[in-house]
Amino acid sequence: MKLHEYQSKRLFAKYGIPIPRGRVAATASEAKLIAEELGGRVVVKSQVLVGGRGKTGGVRLAHDAEEAEDLATQIMGMKIKGLPVRKVLIDEAANIRTEIYLGVANDRRARCPVMIASAEGGIEIEEVARTMPEKIIRLHLDPTQKLRRYQSFYIAQSIELPRDLWRDFYKIAYGLYEAYLNTDANLAEINPLVITDDGRLLALDGKMVLDDNALFLHAELEEMRDLDEEAPEERRARMYGLSYVKLDGNIGCMVNGAGLAMVTMDVIKLFGGEPANFLDIGGGAGAEKVSAALRIILSDPNVKAILINVFGGITRCDEVARGVLSALEEMESNIPMIARLVGTNEEGGRRLLAKSNMITAISLADAAQKAVAAVKKGDAE
Repeated sequence: MKLHEYQSKRLFAKYGIPIPRGRVAATASEAKLIAEELGGRVVVKSQVLVGGRGKTGGVRLAHDAEEAEDLATQIMGMKIKGLPVRKVLIDEAANIRTEIYLGVANDRRARCPVMIASAEGGIEIEEVARTMPEKIIRLHLDPTQKLRRYQSFYIAQSIELPRDLWRDFYKIAYGLYEAYLNTDANLAEINPLVITDDGRLLALDGKMVLDDNALFLHAELEEMRDLDEEAPEERRARMYGLSYVKLDGNIGCMVNGAGLAMVTMDVIKLFGGEPANFLDIGGGAGAEKVSAALRIILSDPNVKAILINVFGGITRCDEVARGVLSALEEMESNIPMIARLVGTNEEGGRRLLAKSNMITAISLADAAQKAVAAVKKGDAE
């Protein structure tokens, strides 16, 4: 779950990280009032859950309250990477001397958090890694320990931060790591962390990505979810306890198990197809859950074929088949469907599907090839 910039920075402030004065506005007139309170010279920042806002005109400097109102009107009429801007953050403008990157992320290979810093702030860290990898400092951390002062001093020295700012930098790095740990985040990032003309460190931007699997521990964070920023299919999937991510392809996938789902997508691509989604129905999924999953896939207008790949352990193949048939009774569809059912009650599942026009497959490779062929046939017609 992604947080908006203003939400991330509010969390940062709770952990002692200095942020600019500012508030969120939902209308241009509200933006003007906030700008007046802040002295007129402000930054108007679109609040959408995508990167690259500045490059598309979604972050603008206003010199007075009237200009802030005009810019808010323009920005709230924009779409950035397909997402409409419904709110803007009005922040007091800062006089910037230097920009720094500071973040904490999961390093799955090392199985621990890693703090990342760079003197090249203000640029996407992926771009820095690609063009200037020597500018990135990484420090792996023990998740059972607090950030130590010497660790932050090592980072500060490595990015050539002025020594008189090391103590303040420690407080910010410490707070960022605490925010990351205490919210069960996958990412906590300040970009840029700036040195102002008057020699202060200030977090001008903030980004947090939370682990959905831990949100049951953080009801207050779950309430911060912006449903308007999510695909409708993803909202429906969450209601039924399904793991769903919409992709750009045309072969819908319904699989039980995240690992098997990833393999299914890889095999589809191996045979020249493009998956339209990641969808894991999970272990022990009953007919109702399977039916909901199929309805979600069928609601995607880009889907031209569906591959159902079930390895029945806890999940029973006949229950999956009943769910598929139930969904087809509610939603008539001429989209070709390919089913590969293996495991618990697989023969019963195949008998049920034999009553429909379902295409069956004996292996994942066979199923993927049939799905790709069905899409090509449909395109040819």
